[in-house]
Amino acid sequence: MAETIIKVDLSKSAYDNEMIHNRWHPDIPMAAMVKPGDDFIIECVDWTGGQIENNDSADDVRDVDLSKVHFLSGPVGVEGAEPGDLLVVEILDIGAFDESQWGFNGFFSKQNGGGFLTEHFPEAQKSIWDFNGMFTKSRHVPGVEFAGLIHPGLIGCLPSKEMLNEWNTREKALVDTDPERVPELATLPYADTAHMGKMTGDAAKAAAAEGARTVPPREHGGNCDIKDLSRGSKVYFPVYVKDAGLSVGDLHFSQGDGEITFCGAIEMAGWIHMRVSLVKEGMSKYGIKNPIFKPSPITPKYDDYLIFEGISVDEYGKQHYLDVHVAYRQACLNAIEYLTKFGYTKAQAYAILGVAPVQGHISGVVDIPNACATLWLPTDIFEFDVNPTADGPTVELDGSVDVPLSPDK
Repeated sequence: MAETIIKVDLSKSAYDNEMIHNRWHPDIPMAAMVKPGDDFIIECVDWTGGQIENNDSADDVRDVDLSKVHFLSGPVGVEGAEPGDLLVVEILDIGAFDESQWGFNGFFSKQNGGGFLTEHFPEAQKSIWDFNGMFTKSRHVPGVEFAGLIHPGLIGCLPSKEMLNEWNTREKALVDTDPERVPELATLPYADTAHMGKMTGDAAKAAAAEGARTVPPREHGGNCDIKDLSRGSKVYFPVYVKDAGLSVGDLHFSQGDGEITFCGAIEMAGWIHMRVSLVKEGMSKYGIKNPIFKPSPITPKYDDYLIFEGISVDEYGKQHYLDVHVAYRQACLNAIEYLTKFGYTKAQAYAILGVAPVQGHISGVVDIPNACATLWLPTDIFEFDVNPTADGPTVELDGSVDVPLSPDK
C-alpha cells in the first residue's frame, strides 16, 4: 500500500501545517522526498483552506480572503531531478475524504476577484454539491445529476529564482497599465498572508515578500484547471530547481472547460495517489517550456450534446478581432439564456456550466473578424429533455429554489 507522505487535518488551520504552502518560491524547503519510480499519496485541503462551509448562505464566498489561496500540499522533492529535466507525474487515483463527501461552487463578488461573467453576476453566490459515489447533485440546482471527473486544479513544480523574477516583473507591468482596475489585472506578491511551508524567521519573511501568488497558470504548470488530469493521466512537468519541488492542491470533483465561475468547479478536500519518474534533459530533447499531458482514459460517458456557438461580437454589439475570450463568453451566455427557458435561473444555469462536464472548443480563428468558440452541453445530465422541439420548451422548475446570494456589504 502506498505511503501517505503529506497528511492534513481539516479541523485545523492550513497555516499550522508546515507541509502546506500558498506561494511559489524556489527556496521553500521540500516537505518530503521521494525517488523516481515511487508512488505515494498526498492529502489536500480545499483551495481556500476551509473558509467555505456546507450551508445555505453565500456570506463566506463574499467574505473569503483570496490573498490566502491556494493552499498547496508540498513541495515534494524527487531525488536526482535537475533543472532541464522533465518530471513525469502519473495520477494513479484521486478522491474525496470519507468524512467530507461534499463540495462547493461559487461566484465571487466583482469587488473580490469576480469571474468570467462578472458583469452579469457581480455579487457572491454559492451552491453546495453532495457526492454519491461517482455522481453529484445539488440542493441549490435541481434537475441535474452527473458523474464527476475528479482532478487537481493546481499542480506544478517550483520556479527558479530567475523565473520567479520574470513572473513578478511582467505581472507588475500589466497591473501598472490600470492599477485601479476592479477586479485587478493580476495578483502581485503579498507577504501578510503568505505561508511558506517549513521556512521560518527572516528567510520566510524575505521569501513571502517576493513569492508569486498561485492564481494563474504559468510555465511550470500551476493553476491550469484542466479537467482531464484525472486518474490514469500523465503529466510531463519542466523542472526548474534541484529536486523539482512538486506541489498539488485545489482538488475538483467536477468542472466544465474554462472553470468559468472562477470558483468554478466543485471544490473539495481530498487525496491524490501519484507516481513519479524523470526524463533527463527532457526539456531540450523535446523543446518543452510548458507542461504537456496525456489525458485520463476514464471520462464520464456523455455523447449527446447541444453545442452553443459564440462569436467575437460582445453582448453590447461591439466587434472584436478574432477574440476567442469574447467568443467563448458569448457561447456561455447563449447557453445560460437557453437553460432559463426550462425554469432555471441564470445563476443556476451559470453554475451548471461551471461544474458539469461541458466541453469548450476553439472552433475557428482564421475567418476575420470573428473567432468562433463553442460550448458543448451534455444533455444526459438533465432529468428532463432539454433538446429543442416543435412544441417549444417546457418549464420544469417552479422557481422555489435558487443559488444563495449574498449582496456586497
